[in-house]
Formats: sequence, structure tokens, C-alpha cells
Amino acid sequence: MMIRTIAMSELILGGQKSGKSRRAELLARQWLDASSEHRAVLIATAQPWDDEMRQRIARHQADRAQRVPGMQTVEEPLALAEAIARHSSAQTLVVVDCLTLWLTNCLMPANCEQNPPPTSVEPAQIATLLIAIAQAPGPVVLVGNEIGLGVIPLGREVRAFVDALGRLNQDVADACQRVTLMAAGLPLTLKEAT
Repeated sequence: MMIRTIAMSELILGGQKSGKSRRAELLARQWLDASSEHRAVLIATAQPWDDEMRQRIARHQADRAQRVPGMQTVEEPLALAEAIARHSSAQTLVVVDCLTLWLTNCLMPANCEQNPPPTSVEPAQIATLLIAIAQAPGPVVLVGNEIGLGVIPLGREVRAFVDALGRLNQDVADACQRVTLMAAGLPLTLKEAT
């Protein structure tokens, strides 16, 4: 499946195992294949806090190395806007995988002494992220989960997280030229800037 054009900014949303990361990888592969001058960088936001997550990350790295061998991976769980600014160039496509884990890292830090943890990200963090997306000289592809389609969670903290992610997705969607919803590996374009 070829993508017709690569947008300067694209948000890819969907549920777990919907094909979000594969679509982002396909865009990166298409970008790399278009010119020997092109580079692709994946900014990974996951943190290996337990054995299962370490295995998951290792599996993703191995799969990605096969599908997009020329893509560099940079791990950055918190300073996302800065990482986008640092790695973006006119010849570099940046993939952020994923916004949901970045938000989790911001709201539920593993060594957090706060009780209760914060229920939202500082508006300045979101504003800085949106500026980084807008000012990136090369294409930026952001992957995130759409988790607001199910039942309303019971716990206060989980409801706060779902609300925060919904607001983040709306803000990033507004800032991006293209928004794609993935379901069963199939893309549905929700927004296409002309």
C-alpha cells in the first residue's frame, strides 16, 4: 500500500494493534525510498519499566529494523518537543511513537512522590509541542491511541487520563495537516489540508 503524498505533519490515531505504527513505518519507508538524501528518525517514548515492556520494546525494535532498516531510533520519554526540534530537518522525517505513552510519562511518572499524580499536562508543554510540530522543517508523523470510544472508566485517575488524552489528540489534530484513523490495518483520512 503506497501513500499518495507525505504531509508535513500527520497524526495517526487508532486503537491498540490497529496498524498505527505500521502506517508510520510505511511513511518513513516511502520517505527513505524517495531520495538517498532522506533520513528518518523515530522518537520512541516508551520506557522499559518491567520485563514484559522490555520484551515488547525489543520486539518492536527488531520488527522495525526489518521493515525500515534505515530509520534511526532515539529514546525520549519526556522532552518530546525538544527532541522533535533537535532531530527535524528538511531532509529528515520524524516519527513520534507514541503520544499516549508520552502523556503517560508526564502524568504518571514511575518515581512520582506526588499524591495524587497530576491530572493534566502543563499547558506550556502542549504549546511547546504544537510549536515544535509547526516549526519542523521536515515532515513529522505522530502516532497516538484513540481510547475514548469505549465505556467511561470507573476510576477518577483513569477518567482524568482519558480526558487529557482526548484534549491532547484534539490539539495535535488541529495542528497537523493530515489526520488518519486506523482500524483493522486500514486508514481512514479524517483531515486533509489542501
